[in-house]
Amino acid sequence: MWHKAAAMYAEDAHSRITPKLIDALYADAMALADRARAYFDSEGRADRMALDPLIRVGFSCESLKVTTRLMHVIAWLLNQRAVESGEMTPDDAIRPERRLGDAPDVDGELMPLLPDRARDIISASIDLYTRVERLEEGTVRIEPPSSPARSLLSRLQRSL
Repeated sequence: MWHKAAAMYAEDAHSRITPKLIDALYADAMALADRARAYFDSEGRADRMALDPLIRVGFSCESLKVTTRLMHVIAWLLNQRAVESGEMTPDDAIRPERRLGDAPDVDGELMPLLPDRARDIISASIDLYTRVERLEEGTVRIEPPSSPARSLLSRLQRSL
């Protein structure tokens, strides 16, 4: 019984995540991934070499954290696209292995010591991850919805 209620909730939650929203977030994620790659592979190298050796290591770690955040976001968004295209059910999309992966925390003490551009990219990756995390929280629920009738009414109101 709970499994059926959870599946109904997953379908309702996915009705709130529109293909347009997923496409916009995906475009943002890919643009940020390109921006991060371009920076960390070129200009960022010169910026990194100008830093104190210990801060340089932190810079490298933060660039890897950006990559991790973005890859988790992109993977989650691709799962949502699979749901929209019918390749995956909403119930499959909320399985633990399909959830948004954990994002490593930024080193708050290191951030002020990093170049401006690196801080901007790190902050943008955190912001994007947080936005997607809030969306995911709306698709996964441990307890069943309070009322299937209210859920249906809510879906009908949103469709108008």
